[in-house]
Amino acid sequence: MQIDRELDTRGLNCPLPILKAKKALSEMTSGQVLRVVSTDPGSKRDFAAFSKQTGNELLEQSSEGADFIHVLKRR
Repeated sequence: MQIDRELDTRGLNCPLPILKAKKALSEMTSGQVLRVVSTDPGSKRDFAAFSKQTGNELLEQSSEGADFIHVLKRR
C-alpha cells in the first residue's frame, strides 16, 4: 500500500490525534493515503468514528508494540 503522508501523534491523547489527522487530510487530495501512528489506546475507536463521520475511508488499523497504526484514505 502506498502511503502519501505519515503523521506521528505518539504521546498525544484524544482529541489531538484526530485533530491533527483532520488537518493533514484537509491538505491532501482525494484518494491520497494518510498513516497515523498513535500511542492513545482510545484512538482505535476514535478513528473508526472519525472515518464514519467524515467519509474518509479507514483502510487499516493495527498495533505494533505500544503503537496503534491507522491508515485512512482521503475522500
